[in-house]
Amino acid sequence: MNLLNESITIKSVTIPNRIVMPPMATSKATNGEVTNQLIEYYDEKSKGGYIGLIITEHHYVSKDGMASEGQVSIARDEDVEGLKKIADVIHKNGSKVIVQISHAGSSASEDITGCEPISASAIVNVSMTAKTQLIPHEMDHSDILRVVKSFADAAKRVKEAGYDGVEIHSAHGYFLNQFYSPLGNKRSDEYGGTIDGRIKIHLEIIEAIREVVGDDFLLALRLGACDYIEGGSTIEDGIYASKKFQEAGIDLLDISGGYNGIVRKDTNEPGWFSDATLAIKKEVSVPLILTGGVTDAKDAEHLLKEGKADFIGIGRAILKDSKWAEKAMGINN
Repeated sequence: MNLLNESITIKSVTIPNRIVMPPMATSKATNGEVTNQLIEYYDEKSKGGYIGLIITEHHYVSKDGMASEGQVSIARDEDVEGLKKIADVIHKNGSKVIVQISHAGSSASEDITGCEPISASAIVNVSMTAKTQLIPHEMDHSDILRVVKSFADAAKRVKEAGYDGVEIHSAHGYFLNQFYSPLGNKRSDEYGGTIDGRIKIHLEIIEAIREVVGDDFLLALRLGACDYIEGGSTIEDGIYASKKFQEAGIDLLDISGGYNGIVRKDTNEPGWFSDATLAIKKEVSVPLILTGGVTDAKDAEHLLKEGKADFIGIGRAILKDSKWAEKAMGINN
């Protein structure tokens, strides 16, 4: 059996193969609510259960963290009913599914949220996802406590809606990535400075989520491990943070880009962030997801055999062709 076909068990969740559909924004929600169009989209993508794990697009944990129009909300208790419909259809089709929960921070626009953008520091967001050049409000301790609670409340709703797990979003220049990256975090208090300070809020969110979902619920974190920009976060930061996240209770690490976003300008090789995953994988025992530029099943298999990850995220190829995973399984059987 080829590695791409092998199952893997994390906590009580057995994922049938190593193909992951990563979170990709669809803009199919209305006022944050799940629509029939959104349910049909996930039904189409998960048909046959050929994708081992689906991570649904980023859901905002509070209104001020909404990244764009059409984004799905997980900020309200009444959101659970709609979210349950997505979990049910994906499970019916045979795939496992977790929800990515997110806050946009200074990547948000006041025109969309109706709120002043907030962030680690009062500086313009220079990431690829920034929607505005406004200077955000620098968060005080009460702001931080509020957002930590928002993440925990969102994770509780994920569990209530019947998903297999939840993923914390700390990549692509969004809120938690703004704390993690020196490009976004110029604080001089305990939430800034060294890498320990810059990941303090992450560790508080992990702890708060564990308190409400328990030890058995699958908890993942998407980390923009390296910014690939001068003065930004480094792979060494990613290694250190990943070890701390594992110690804190993270079960699955999903490695991507930081302020550079989902692409890299310096490589065309499939598995754009494999330099980070390979380095991190040597230091942690939890499984890793690698996404970026993989469009061929043979390349996915090769990356697994090289030990660069435990799962391969296939984004744009599945977005374009809902039969991609079915074809890949056919090739690999």
